[in-house]
Formats: sequence, structure tokens, C-alpha cells
Amino acid sequence: MAKVYIALLHYPVYNKKKKVITTCITGFDLHDIARSALTYGITRYYVVNPLPAQIVFAERIVNCWKSEKSFIHNWTRFEAFKLIKLKKNLEEVIKELKDPIIVATSAKNVGSIPYKTLKAKIKKNRKPVLLIFGTGWGLTKEAMQKVDYVLPPIKGKGSYNHLSVRAAVAIILDRLFGK
Repeated sequence: MAKVYIALLHYPVYNKKKKVITTCITGFDLHDIARSALTYGITRYYVVNPLPAQIVFAERIVNCWKSEKSFIHNWTRFEAFKLIKLKKNLEEVIKELKDPIIVATSAKNVGSIPYKTLKAKIKKNRKPVLLIFGTGWGLTKEAMQKVDYVLPPIKGKGSYNHLSVRAAVAIILDRLFGK
């Protein structure tokens, strides 16, 4: 079975006017996605942001939850935060994983790989799999060019389709690894 990694990209992503921006790291995304990653057996959770001030912000939160005091207070949160690794760009992640299969998510219906098919690939493959999640209004064309596959969008009941990234991560991980 392949090892599976996730990356939360804060750059390069679009804003609602299709301008390329860097979004801010949120404490909620650090906490909630790390907990989802631990729940579903993800090997590493990369948080990607090129801004030094954002890295410092994230390091403070991550280091707080990786302390001995936090272990005593909430050992499961401690374990979840051990999965987090901060990176400045997607290329650093790809290089570290040594040519992974890269799978993106998108709220738009672009050519996609069914969840069942990806699940089977993960089970029979040894090559690492990197699931990329974008913030803001989605991954840029530049980021999407690095991708091997795109998962189908999560569809709700109505036409509204702009979930928080942490909700999307939890749903997608459950579809791929839930029982």
C-alpha cells in the first residue's frame, strides 16, 4: 500500500477575482486537518506558505502542541501535530517525497479520477501519493499542471459549493479511507 501525504497550499491560489495570491494559515486548519490526517492514517500533513511571517505563526502553534505539557494535556492532539511539516513551496514537498503521484481536489468538475479508482491505486501501488488541497478560491493553473489526477468535486444538495478546506479534507479522506 502506498504512503499517503496531504498538502495544504496557501500559494499559488486564486482569490475570487482570479488574481494569484497567498492566503493566510489559520489555526483551525492546522488543528482540524492534522486531526483528520491522524484519524485516516495519513503519513504527513504539509502546510505550504512562502511568507516568513506565516511560517513563524504556524511554528508557534505547532511547537506549542508538540510540547511535553501539551502531551500531558491532550496526547491525541500532540500526536496529530507531529504529522505537520511546514514548507515554503510545493516543489519542496514533491522533492522530499521523490516523485509522488499527485492528486488535486477542485470544486470545479474538471477531468477527474473516481474515488474508487484512486483508492485501488493507493492499495496496490508503492509510489507515494500526495493529495493537494487549495485555499482561497482554488489552485492556480500553474499548480494544476503538476497534478497527475483530479478528484471529483464534493457535491451537496443545492448549487452552493464552497466548503471550508478542512471540511473538504475530512470528507475526501473519509471517502478514500473510511470504513
